[in-house]
Amino acid sequence: MKKSWTYKLLSKKDLPKIVDLPVKLARKYGEGTMYIPSPLEIHSIVKQIRENELVTTSWIKNFLSSLHNTTITCPLTTGIFINIVANASEEDKKYSVPYWRVLKSNGELNNKYPGGVESHKTLLEKDGYMVYVKGKTYRVKEYELFYPDIKAFMKRFK
Repeated sequence: MKKSWTYKLLSKKDLPKIVDLPVKLARKYGEGTMYIPSPLEIHSIVKQIRENELVTTSWIKNFLSSLHNTTITCPLTTGIFINIVANASEEDKKYSVPYWRVLKSNGELNNKYPGGVESHKTLLEKDGYMVYVKGKTYRVKEYELFYPDIKAFMKRFK
């Protein structure tokens, strides 16, 4: 039987944790540590994103690295958990958060969100953001201007 998005959101799996950087990543970043978040921590971050704010997956990774004093945050699990948060948000309104305010690292819309890119585009435009097409992808114009201040965000996150 397939597990629900809510089940995936709430499952612990010995996370969060800090590990030494794997060899492949250590070649790129040098020696250091990597933070691996939990789905619920990603949910808590997305829940704090206010109207008139946008973040990217990179912004979330940088925020978590700063918060937990690590070299990097795991890019793979962060992306997976953002998708889990989005789908759980639609599956059970008890866990509803503004997931559509999280973009891919280059300002691109996420085709894995519930309803795909078209739904993501509609939700962003409803919030007042300008979405445009670049090649085969949709992006938000000047998305970086809507980043929250990391220090202020840390205060409301804690």
